Amino acid sequence: MELILPKDYHPTLTVRDTEAAIVFIRETFQDKLASILGVQRMSAPMFVEKSTGLNDNLNGVERPVAFDMKAMPKDDTIEVVHSLAKWKRLALKRYGFGMHEGLYTNMNAIRRDEDLDNFHSIYVDQWDWEKIIRKEERNTDTLEITVNKIFKAIKETEKLVSARYPGSTYRLGDHVSFITTQELEDRWPDLSPEERENKIAKEEKAVFIMKIGDKLKRSGKPHDGRAPDYDDWQLNGDLIFWYEPLQSKLEISSMGIRVSEESLREQLKKAHCEERAKLPFHQMLLKGELPYTIGGGIGQSRLCMLLLGKAHIGEVQASIWPKDMVKKCEADDIRLL
Repeated sequence: MELILPKDYHPTLTVRDTEAAIVFIRETFQDKLASILGVQRMSAPMFVEKSTGLNDNLNGVERPVAFDMKAMPKDDTIEVVHSLAKWKRLALKRYGFGMHEGLYTNMNAIRRDEDLDNFHSIYVDQWDWEKIIRKEERNTDTLEITVNKIFKAIKETEKLVSARYPGSTYRLGDHVSFITTQELEDRWPDLSPEERENKIAKEEKAVFIMKIGDKLKRSGKPHDGRAPDYDDWQLNGDLIFWYEPLQSKLEISSMGIRVSEESLREQLKKAHCEERAKLPFHQMLLKGELPYTIGGGIGQSRLCMLLLGKAHIGEVQASIWPKDMVKKCEADDIRLL
């Protein structure tokens, strides 16, 4: 755990004003997102049955919060979601969405193994979205166009937040750049993936880092972990911003074009988890019963933190924090929600 508090940092909004600003940002951005992407608001589950294979495995080592339920067989387990990457794709089919239609939802997750710092807590709140595309649209152009639409929604929200809270809004760059993880490794081969992200974020202010999950040519290791059964590792990425108050990059969104039948088989093999192919969700995908989609998640608390210039995600999110972190914030007069 590492908590960095900038020297002479003093929040410009009270807790009550911060709460009001959070409501404004969330309502404004989700309306922008729905309009620009053309997606419909839907309700989503907080937990799923383990046996369905619908939960996100993240990097494959994180433990989901799990429990049993009186009304279900004793050998079945319920898991609190890590994300809704797979559920959304299934929902588009079940709810009868058509070509180029999509959904978004408010997702609340618990990630018990998260490493806590200024940007991470065990509670995750994000806008999860998913949209149907044609198979021939599974390409980099589709990905980049969609990233620019999300960036536009963020910038339009920033403008309105700045008008309402002029002294409390952190200003973002005016455009987003694109680079692959291999290009980053070629440029800075002696740096770690995180150090490369910081370098490019500081240079570009806003950047979408593409192709995350597969092994890189020089190191033979992935830039970062990605589950093999939702994003296509050749058609995904993270949207990050340079965050001056903490002299660090801040990831706002992870997204991508989802796996096809072919890329699912390939990635399950690379990840040494081919047994997942037997799960109901994976069987539907391999049989061609699910639509081709693009989707992702956009951090709600992180967007509020970014736009309001906050030093710690606890300032915009009610969550459980270790006592030493709370004391450090109290010593600097930072009031956590």
